[in-house]
Amino acid sequence: MANKLFTEFPPVATEQWEEVINKDLKGADYEKKLVWKTQEGFNVRPYYRAENLQGLKYLGAKPGEFPYVRGTKKNNEWFINQWVCCCKSQFAQANAQAKLILTKGVESVTFYLEPGKEVTKADFAVLLKDIDLTKVPVNFGDCCVKNGAVVKNFVSYVDGLGIDKDAVKASFDFSPVRMLTTKGGFCDDFSALAEIVKAVAGYKGIRVIEVNANVFNNAGASTAQELAYALNIGSEYMSRLTEAGLSAEEVARKTFFTFGVGSTYFMEIAKFRAARMLWANIVEAYGVKEGCARKMNIHAVTSEWNQTVYDAYVNMLRATTEAMSAAIAGVDYLEVTPFDYAFEAPTDFSNRIARNVQNILKEESHFNKVVDPAAGSYYVENLTNSLAESAWKIFKGVEEAGGFVAEFKAGKIQSEIKAVSDKKDSNLANRRMTLLGTNQFPNFLEKAESKITKEIVSRDILTEMGSPVEDFVCGDRVAEPLKAYRGSEEFEAVRLATDRSGKEPKAFMLTFGNLAMCRARAQFSSNFFAVAGIRNIDNNRFDSIEEGVKAALASKAEIVVACSSDEEYAQAVPQIAKLVGDKAIVVVAGDPECRADLEAQGIKNFINVRCNVLETLKGYQKMLGIKEL
Repeated sequence: MANKLFTEFPPVATEQWEEVINKDLKGADYEKKLVWKTQEGFNVRPYYRAENLQGLKYLGAKPGEFPYVRGTKKNNEWFINQWVCCCKSQFAQANAQAKLILTKGVESVTFYLEPGKEVTKADFAVLLKDIDLTKVPVNFGDCCVKNGAVVKNFVSYVDGLGIDKDAVKASFDFSPVRMLTTKGGFCDDFSALAEIVKAVAGYKGIRVIEVNANVFNNAGASTAQELAYALNIGSEYMSRLTEAGLSAEEVARKTFFTFGVGSTYFMEIAKFRAARMLWANIVEAYGVKEGCARKMNIHAVTSEWNQTVYDAYVNMLRATTEAMSAAIAGVDYLEVTPFDYAFEAPTDFSNRIARNVQNILKEESHFNKVVDPAAGSYYVENLTNSLAESAWKIFKGVEEAGGFVAEFKAGKIQSEIKAVSDKKDSNLANRRMTLLGTNQFPNFLEKAESKITKEIVSRDILTEMGSPVEDFVCGDRVAEPLKAYRGSEEFEAVRLATDRSGKEPKAFMLTFGNLAMCRARAQFSSNFFAVAGIRNIDNNRFDSIEEGVKAALASKAEIVVACSSDEEYAQAVPQIAKLVGDKAIVVVAGDPECRADLEAQGIKNFINVRCNVLETLKGYQKMLGIKEL
């Protein structure tokens, strides 16, 4: 039947596809026009075919089989996670909140403890009262190796319940390297961490070693860097803890990874698939042959780096696609960051939306019913392979240089990440990279609420909301920590400066001449100035320059934007400038050939697609008397 069907569609050779593509390009450069040059260090072609799968050795593996590209289990169930802050030992309050959200679709709870403070068996009895630990995984954040008693007290509490040990799932984020990356402090006492591992040896579902890769995501690292450095940290733990007397299998079984999930949809799917494969091979290289110990346990959280303060509801859309990537890729735990996390303590509404993103993926879209739906996709399989190769190259470079801790202390990791984050920032400033509602297509009428301040748009979001004691550092300060930030911060500061200035500057679109060009440039210019919170007065088209200038002056707009075709600018713009005089700033939309002539006549302001939008808008704010925050 299949053979008969496909006789109707004879195969087309790649050479034939390329011939048609090159003909359509009409001489344009194929590589520049169609090949995506990723920040991960490899190129992505415009299309892939079955022949591109040749040589990918892992393709024959099924879900639950080594090297686990297709998942570590034979189903695609994951736990819907939400965090609960129980700082200052408010255990009863945290317990009440946890039990409430467990009735609203949450399946797993993370409690953020007070770092360095003991949590007793009695405290756990209050915190976990009426929570069935054989059904609900519990996770504990902000743990410090100097406070390993927290694990022993938890085990003592669980032992007293008389429940099935093998049914208990829990995690403690003991991670000396996380403290190094986020605070610059490092507790080089791996014997203490080894004792923590031994304390839970009888509980196969309790993991106590966290590899936190989300810190790289939040610092603006590339996907390949996030993956590679996570593997480096995992390898560091394997090496240090086996030296401390544990077996490689014991270490692997008690390790879990926390990754961020960015908005490059297919790249994120590929990241998790590649991560499982690479970790399985690393663990095997340490001599572990048992299957379960080679399986990567993944906790995923949707990105904070791309969250925005302005047009915050767009964060819901970002989180939805990010959660889809994680679900399709087969993570074990998933937490969706509430859309308002960037500027306030998440509300009941934002937490409910965050939970329901995942509930919809499970209950309505049935993402949990299909294992690795990306398998066999020519594109995703090649992306997985390319990302794995790129990350492996970074991983090997760090290992050969002495390992993650040594490289981080030397500042090499920070430097590599900053090079990528600086490039991202530049791409945002030049709008080669889009943050919807921030540097492109802003909500023209939105103004910042009074609670939004400069401190909010530039704070350290990793510690502001997640860690109850921000200044706590476990170990001596030995390195410069990574700086968590959001890509939108500088744009938000520019717009906030306008909102806080007490002024309401306006840009008037003086449209004339060629209808198609004047409308296109008016739309571009309106979008351009709205990014800085400058209000726009748009117009269809004026019949004459005089009519347009008269309307512009009547509007009392501080900026008048000439919008038409390049051919009409040479004669029209000097006329506009003369009629406007010093009553407004005249701006030309575009980069016409006559620009040099116009500049010679004193017309200095131009906006176009090649502008650094951020710096250009700061310049106009200065002209308008709006001070930077």
